[in-house]
Amino acid sequence: MTEPATPILSLRGIGKSYGPVVAVREVDLDIHAGEVVAICGDNGAGKSSLIKVISGAEEPSSGTISMRGKPVAFASPHDALSHGVATIYQDLALAPRLSIYQNVFMGSELTRPVLLPFLRVLDKAKMIAESQRFLAQLSVAITDMTRPVERLSGGQRQAVAISRALRWNAEIIIMDEPTAALGVKETALVLDLIRKLKADGHTVLLISHNMRDVVALADRVVIMGAGRKFVDRPIDGLTADDLSHMIMSGNARAA
Repeated sequence: MTEPATPILSLRGIGKSYGPVVAVREVDLDIHAGEVVAICGDNGAGKSSLIKVISGAEEPSSGTISMRGKPVAFASPHDALSHGVATIYQDLALAPRLSIYQNVFMGSELTRPVLLPFLRVLDKAKMIAESQRFLAQLSVAITDMTRPVERLSGGQRQAVAISRALRWNAEIIIMDEPTAALGVKETALVLDLIRKLKADGHTVLLISHNMRDVVALADRVVIMGAGRKFVDRPIDGLTADDLSHMIMSGNARAA
């Protein structure tokens, strides 16, 4: 009998409190490499607080986190990023007036020596070439890496944010409401980006209120209510209406 693979990410007994307010209660969760897991629930369900813990934005009040079976503790989002966990928030955290390549390499710029070994300048040509490679990896046809991000569509901006995560060699990419406020065409582009990430072996945690997106993309759905995880199952056989009913029934039990 084949032993199950060690999860890429494991949470055990994760809790998060803000003073007297308990936002997350005793959550156990295993995430396996290469899967798309949707985390759903109404506002106040605890999913945002849980994601903040996973992303390193908040420290858990209780519980432990492991990656590939080894305990980890994230002191900051940059610390989580150094462990291969990248978060793409709804606002994307891009600098609109900077170019595509500048956004992709923001905080991790490439340099090259000039004249003397200790004298270095930005390697613009290499950053442009690498940015083109990341976008091509996502099957996004943008050729001008000097174009300001403010001139891109919503879907293209998502591609730039994902490219930045790839630049950091992220194994797990957390996407917070990636299709919010996008039109039909742009939504389709973002869904294709997530499918491409999965096809390339990346793990995606998807936070979404759009149950049709969840059904279209996820391998598994986790539904939270009142800070607790009360559904964790494969998406197979579920419709968007099924998921909506699960969320509502969970809210009724939590009330």
